[in-house]
Amino acid sequence: MTEHRLTRDDFLIRDDVIFFNHGAFGACPKSVFECYQAWQLELERQPVDFLLRRGAPLMADARARIADYFNVPSDEIVFVTNATTGLSRAVRSLSLQPGDEILTTDHEYGAVNRLLDFVADRTGAQIVRSYVRLPYRDDARFVDDLFADATAKTRAIVISHITSPTSLIFPVQRICERARAEGILTIIDGAHAPGQLPVDLKAIGADMYSGNFHKWLCAPKGSGFLHVRPEHHASIDPLEISHGVYDGSGFVERNEWQGTRDIAAFLTAPAAIDYQRERNWRAVRAECHRLALQAQTRLCNRYQQTPFSENQFAQKVTVPLPQCDVDLLRRRLYDDYRIEAPVGKFADQCEIRISVQAYNTSAEIDLLIAALDDLLDESSKQAIASM
Repeated sequence: MTEHRLTRDDFLIRDDVIFFNHGAFGACPKSVFECYQAWQLELERQPVDFLLRRGAPLMADARARIADYFNVPSDEIVFVTNATTGLSRAVRSLSLQPGDEILTTDHEYGAVNRLLDFVADRTGAQIVRSYVRLPYRDDARFVDDLFADATAKTRAIVISHITSPTSLIFPVQRICERARAEGILTIIDGAHAPGQLPVDLKAIGADMYSGNFHKWLCAPKGSGFLHVRPEHHASIDPLEISHGVYDGSGFVERNEWQGTRDIAAFLTAPAAIDYQRERNWRAVRAECHRLALQAQTRLCNRYQQTPFSENQFAQKVTVPLPQCDVDLLRRRLYDDYRIEAPVGKFADQCEIRISVQAYNTSAEIDLLIAALDDLLDESSKQAIASM
């Protein structure tokens, strides 16, 4: 298999941008985007017919395809606009009392941390953030360390499948198995997993799992899902109360109809699945992982940083950098070199997150490394001059 398994022409990314930020909002292939626009056109041609007559069966068909992809029954899954929305429904459904605890880690996404703090403030529950040792290479040790912070008051574990700030793959199946044995509910943030990893929700066994289609599955923006095991369906209240909420309505009815909205992105998710299956995406992911590993190895060697174990990330890798002005570096990378990549700090460590997708190449990694060399060298000289 050649490195150029797909041409850049398959995607709509601008030719003048080197895009290493697929993990933020994703990028949609042209054929998938055309399907999306076709559904939007169908909606506009006869909105009442499309939404009130055809909408429910079309959504049911799309949901069935999605459920099959994740190996769960279709009545256990609903479409949401993004993982944050699904997680909001899940976490806010918890029946919490003052003193109850939600266990999470110090690697969670910023919006999820705000959600947890919001719920804690209104219920009196406590958020326990388990410290994750870096780098870690032993999943069993990771799980033991996490559950060492669980107590008799722990009601739920909220944790990422793939973390946003550090790109680490957490052993969620092991976590869910142990939590179930200890009577603790599990809510998984799967924002970055679908399309980047094979996701078998039945095997993972989480009580609730929310993820995105518009990131690594390459579906249109505003498409995600929430999966909930049947025993928890009655506890999940929609964030919006609409016509689907009535005596006797089920999980899908209550959570799917939210008034007037464009459902085209949801209906396009199966096309994104087809796009990847038709192109042997398992091999594409492996090639992208190889490039991400190459980037990490070269940068860590260059700046004497400790790399993550290669089995702890997939297509997205977070690489430590020397101390620098992260805002300036991020801005200069884009303004001067047209490289789109998030640069920030985590636990006082400067870092760059590199997302590698089918349209990226090793030549682009060369350009990124050269740009970082120039900018970090310039930054070091300025720091020395100011001393």
